[in-house]
Amino acid sequence: MAPAAADESICGFNVGGDILAKYTSLDRDKGVLGCPVAGELPNPDGVGRRQEFKGGTIYWKASTGAHPVWGAIGDKWGELDWEAGPLGYPVDDELTNLDGVGKGQQFEGGIMAWHPSYGAHPVWGQIGRLWNRYGKFASRFGYPVTDERRDDTLNGYRQTFSVRNTDLFWSAGMGEGAEVCAGECVGYVLSAGERWVDSVSVKFALPNGDARHIEVSVKPTQTGYDQASTDYDSLWQQVWNVVPGPLPLDGTQLSQTQLDSMRDQLACHAKWDFELFGEHLSHDTWDLESWRSHKGEDYATSTLALLQTCNWD
Repeated sequence: MAPAAADESICGFNVGGDILAKYTSLDRDKGVLGCPVAGELPNPDGVGRRQEFKGGTIYWKASTGAHPVWGAIGDKWGELDWEAGPLGYPVDDELTNLDGVGKGQQFEGGIMAWHPSYGAHPVWGQIGRLWNRYGKFASRFGYPVTDERRDDTLNGYRQTFSVRNTDLFWSAGMGEGAEVCAGECVGYVLSAGERWVDSVSVKFALPNGDARHIEVSVKPTQTGYDQASTDYDSLWQQVWNVVPGPLPLDGTQLSQTQLDSMRDQLACHAKWDFELFGEHLSHDTWDLESWRSHKGEDYATSTLALLQTCNWD
């Protein structure tokens, strides 16, 4: 039995130990859990214990303590095989987020997020780490609106979030020629909705996701293809209007030289991405790579840069 407090009979069932202590902190039968509907039971793992109440169930394990699971978060957790699934045991109580609308609960294996507009969805693994790095619920990604799902084109998984219909993704590696994602990487693709910028994808090479290995891929609108070369400053601003910061995952920042280089690359693509035989030279995206040297706008818009396909050393 979960230790701590002596058993008490409540609504005809004994409640004791840490489960009783947590139940008491939630106002017992007068609180959200209501009366117990069964006695305390061991979990199938032989480690933890649980007790069911009208309003939910309190789960206990020595290393995580006693925490209630209820409502839509509890239902989704159950679909994922409760404590035996990838989320494991709850390590905290359900909390109301700062927006006053959504809820979140931390489990051993990740966070279960709930919002009345999107339902309950788990966020875990490398996608969860990326989401957490950008501020979780308060980030410019917002709430998850889907579960994580397999994407064979990525050789990994992606998950959609509420702000700008953003997809966060993880890849085990897409092989040579994929630059940042040749090996394991994470990133996101978000809808921009700018006049010249349709969407932006940001990729980080793992394990560190440091400033030496970042790629920002810009998908222009048709107007962008036609007009972006008329004002490189405005184009640059439209890209960074939608990209959440800070960028690198290791706590560093992109240097001014790296940013200047990426602006050069953007100008080069915008200048030279004309249509040939029904297809743009860029093959849909303008890729800005943090490891390219800064050469200046005059070089970036020269025919020499065109011959290097805007990918100079």
